[in-house]
This record gives sequence, C-alpha cells and structure tokens, in this order.
Amino acid sequence: MAAVLIAEDDEEIAFILTRVLKRAGHVVHHAPDGVAALALASQIRPQVVLTDLGMPRMDGLELSRSVREHPDLRDTPIAILTGSLLPEDPRAVAAAPCAVLLKPCANDDLRLAVQQLAELGPHDHSTASSACPFRLAALP
Repeated sequence: MAAVLIAEDDEEIAFILTRVLKRAGHVVHHAPDGVAALALASQIRPQVVLTDLGMPRMDGLELSRSVREHPDLRDTPIAILTGSLLPEDPRAVAAAPCAVLLKPCANDDLRLAVQQLAELGPHDHSTASSACPFRLAALP
C-alpha cells in the first residue's frame, strides 16, 4: 500500500483514478491542479505522484520539474498520464518523470504501474543515467 498523489483537473477522471487505486489498497490524495498538488506533496510526502499532463495553473510537466527541484520531494517516483506526449518527447525528458502512461490506460495497467513505482521507492533522477529503471518508459 502506497500514498499516491493524483494531480488531475477533470473531477470524473480523478474519481475513477482514485477508485481504482483505493481498490488496489493505496491511500489516495487528490489535487485539481499542479500548484495545489505541489503544496499537498510538500505536506504528505507521497510515495508516487500520478499527474495529468494538461491542467490549469501548472501543468503536469511543470509539476514534475517542480517536484524534481524540491529538496524533500526530488526522488519521488512520478508518472505522467497523457494521450498526447510520448516518452521520448524532449519536454518529457526535461521534466524527468519516471514514466509516461498513455491514455487510455487500462485499470490493470494503471494499478501495475503505480505498484511498480511504489515498490521502486525514492531514487535519483538527477542525470540521464540515473538509477530510475523506468526512466521515461511507457508503462506498462
């Protein structure tokens, strides 16, 4: 069981993601945009951050970069959920998420990806050759 922070501005999608991950045994926290997600992450220190790409105030790429720059959060596993960004996209590389989950993402695939990232735990993301074995993989 992991503490998972979902950053998603669409309430219906957030509800579905929350339900799927809670049923898998995770403790789920939700923020409606990147600014709120970063503030909440600073308080709760999630084991995994799952973020939508397109959100108001701060998008998923900026959230990922901000988490990587935060001294207490920088090693947190992050997955970006998107229908438009491929793992090899230079914007994704610069934001340094562990994984890019492509929409539509099946519930089983979502559960598996979050579980794998939670089991991996905090790890270095500071260089392209970091210890992150999922570095920009399209999971699963």
